[in-house]
Amino acid sequence: MEKKGFFERNIRYIFPLPAMIFVIVLMVFPVCYTFLLSFTDWTLTRGGDPEFVFLDSYIKVLKEPRFLDAIGRTLYFTFGAVAVETVLGTAIALILDKSFIGKGFVKTCLLLPLVATPVAVGIVWELFYDPTIGFLNYILSVLGLPQSGWVSDASTVMPSLILVDVWQWTPMITLIVLAGLAGLSREPFESAMIDGANSMQILFRVTLPMLMPTILTALMLRAIDALKTYDIIYSMTSGGPGYSSENLNILAFKYSFEYFRMGQSSVILVILFLMVLAFSLIVSRIRKTFETEV
Repeated sequence: MEKKGFFERNIRYIFPLPAMIFVIVLMVFPVCYTFLLSFTDWTLTRGGDPEFVFLDSYIKVLKEPRFLDAIGRTLYFTFGAVAVETVLGTAIALILDKSFIGKGFVKTCLLLPLVATPVAVGIVWELFYDPTIGFLNYILSVLGLPQSGWVSDASTVMPSLILVDVWQWTPMITLIVLAGLAGLSREPFESAMIDGANSMQILFRVTLPMLMPTILTALMLRAIDALKTYDIIYSMTSGGPGYSSENLNILAFKYSFEYFRMGQSSVILVILFLMVLAFSLIVSRIRKTFETEV
C-alpha cells in the first residue's frame, strides 16, 4: 500500500488554515488586544509603555456623562432605524412577492442604495439637508411648511440620520425576506384557503409566523451593523452639532485620535462589543423559539 504524503494526511487541516489565519490575525487578535488595552491608562501624549490600572479606566469612562449619553444615542439610532427598516422592508417584500408589471425594474431600483458607499450616501444627504440650498427645505417651502435645520439642529439630527439609514438599508431587509418567502412551503397556504381563511388571516396567521425566523435573522444582522454605525454619522455630522449625534463608535474614535486616550477608548469599544454580543444572543434565542413553534 502506497504511503500517503504529508499533504494527503493533513488535508483536513491545510484547507481551512488560510481562513483560520485570516480570522485570528484580523478579528481575534484585535479584539483581544483591545480588551487588554482597556485595563491600562495608555495615552499617546504622555508617552511610555501602557501601565496596567485594572478597572480604573472603566470607572472613569462609566462616570463620564458624555459616555452615558453616547450609549443612549447608539440605542436610539439602532432601535429607531432597525424597527422602521424591518417593518418597511417586510412590507415591501410581501408586495414584491406578488406578480405585477415592472416588478423586475422595481427590484433593480431597490438595489441602488445598497451599492452606494456609506460616505458617498452621507455626503449626498448632507446636501439634501442643507438649511439654505438643500432640496428638502425647498420642498417644504413650496408646500408652505416650516423649514427644518435637519442635521444642523440638535433636536432633529438623530431622526434625520435615522432617515438616511432607513433609505440605504431597508432594501437589505427586503431582499432577505424575499428569499425567505421563496423558500416557504405552499401546503399551509393551500390548507388555509381550503378552510376559508381570507388574505389578512393568511398573512397574520400563516405567512408572518412562518417568516419570523427569517425576519429575526435580518433584524439581527441590521441591528449589529447599526450599533456599530460610524461612516454615515461621521461624514454628515462628525458627532455634532455639539455632541448631539455622537454614538459610541464616534466617541471611541475621538478618544483615540483626537484626545489620544487609547486605554479609555478601548473601554468604550469593549462595552460596545459586549452590547453587540448580548443583543445577538438574545435575538438568536428568540429566533430558536420561533423555529421550534413553526
